[in-house]
Amino acid sequence: MRVIGIAGWSGSGKTTLLSKLIPALVARGIRVSTIKHAHHAFDVDQPGKDSWTHRQAGATEVLVSSSNRFALMHELRGAAEPTLGERLARLDPVDLVIVEGFKREAIPKIEVHRPEVGKPLLYPDDSAIVAFASPAPVDGVRLPWLPLDDVELTADFVLAMPD
Repeated sequence: MRVIGIAGWSGSGKTTLLSKLIPALVARGIRVSTIKHAHHAFDVDQPGKDSWTHRQAGATEVLVSSSNRFALMHELRGAAEPTLGERLARLDPVDLVIVEGFKREAIPKIEVHRPEVGKPLLYPDDSAIVAFASPAPVDGVRLPWLPLDDVELTADFVLAMPD
């Protein structure tokens, strides 16, 4: 599967970009999955639900399923956090996996940057960054610039990337 990362600091617009980029890619017939890195305290479950009770009782995995979707929760219980490669291996095959977060992974990434967030660029310290998405070009960045408001150009760029 082709994999591309979307990296940037909190508040830079990564999720907003993805919420527009995914439909643009799907409209072109591309099957897309995503992996989102979250902080250690996140939980998709709710206290009091049966699935939550199963996990609290010690189940390693709980799969909640309906006729519309399923969600698999896997408790690490002190084990090492899986690598990105291990996470990718758990996904069904698709045309493209977009990874949000994982700033330090050595995968091709588009950096999303908003100067008003007040954080430094990840580029040029991260050699895996292949393009730069921002409201306007930034002096000193010698990468392809993708305007944040031009999702079709970003989709073109992603699809033109070599496998």
